Amino acid sequence: MTTDPRFRPGRPSRRSLLGLGAAGLLGAGAPGLAGCARPPIPTGADDWTPDPTPTVEPDPSVEHPRLIGDGSTAYTGPQPGQPEARRLERGERPPQFVVASWDGAASLDDGLFSRFRKVAQDIGGSMTFFLSGLYLLPESRRDLYHPPGNPQGASDIGYLSDAAIRETLKQLRASWLEGHEIGTHFNGHFCGGPGSVEHWSPEDWRSEIDQAVAFVTQWRTNTGFDDLEPLPFDYTEELVGGRTPCLLGQENLLPTAADLGWRYDASSPGRHQTWPVRRGEVWDFPLQLLPFPGYSFEVLSMDYNILANQSGTTNGDPSQYARWREEARGTFVAGFERAYSSNRAPLFIGNHFEQWNGGIYMDAVEDALREMATHDEVRFVSFRQLCDWLEAQTPEVVENLRGLGVGQAPLGGWQSVVPA
Repeated sequence: MTTDPRFRPGRPSRRSLLGLGAAGLLGAGAPGLAGCARPPIPTGADDWTPDPTPTVEPDPSVEHPRLIGDGSTAYTGPQPGQPEARRLERGERPPQFVVASWDGAASLDDGLFSRFRKVAQDIGGSMTFFLSGLYLLPESRRDLYHPPGNPQGASDIGYLSDAAIRETLKQLRASWLEGHEIGTHFNGHFCGGPGSVEHWSPEDWRSEIDQAVAFVTQWRTNTGFDDLEPLPFDYTEELVGGRTPCLLGQENLLPTAADLGWRYDASSPGRHQTWPVRRGEVWDFPLQLLPFPGYSFEVLSMDYNILANQSGTTNGDPSQYARWREEARGTFVAGFERAYSSNRAPLFIGNHFEQWNGGIYMDAVEDALREMATHDEVRFVSFRQLCDWLEAQTPEVVENLRGLGVGQAPLGGWQSVVPA
């Protein structure tokens, strides 16, 4: 492994070299043009050849990572598995994008993280994993966390065991190398009381984000683990979006997100299945209202919100599991089919790695994704990849797409939306 030059101890700077002056560079009594003279030929040498060309460091790669900071993260080159963001041609129908995202993104002993990496591989797509930074901080170091409006070290989600932290690191590394996005779900997940994220200021959000980044980029120091490979990305560059706890506090987050150069935020609740808009310079990717089979109302496109309208508890009546599972699967599929057959608005699915009501929501979303994958022109992407595609289109085309209502196909055909 090589180390990023910015972090090499003892490397002289240009300023320190200039500070030496001519005498310091040439040495006492050295002739003024000594720097241009040919090196002296060793005494007694019949032939003299200059030293061989210095060894050139290889470009950063997985095999030759360039470590950052304490070695928790590293440059390894461009992320693998990234699709081409191509501009639509005249009259071309846009793909049906599906973004599956996961809040928290910890790897426990349930195998769900690796399970859905396998699902993504089978359907040929990418996902977004919103990592809670606290999941890389041992509980023994909890005093390092200073949550805005809450006591030092406090958290409304549990700290992970050392074994779970290790496994989460392995899953995150593998995910990024497979082309998935690592976003943020921030840290302590405060949803109630005066310290709720709902009340945080832009400055509070900046503190929370800085700490989340620090927990990811300093896990080696904080855990003491020295036998794991680094996360293969620069998190300060990788992190371009997130989802707030309980979908609260977006208004004050957005100015901070813009200042940090984030490309999107996925915290809006209850928006309709239309093409997304920008709020300032930040794309707004909301959870969406989807048809809820068997009910007279629509439900938010997240496992927890479906559960809240079924059992209202994570351990409901087992005799209802089969029905609830089918309702959840049907919700995601109904939202997909409505967009696929009309305006082609991206479908946003939000979930957690959980075993609520016997794990039926995990089964439901897997079944739904596999069913969607049987259709043509479907692309399973991360939020970051969706940003790439949207920004590759002309402003006119994006505005025309946004003009299509829920379930509305273009009346003049797709050539009226993509005129050139």
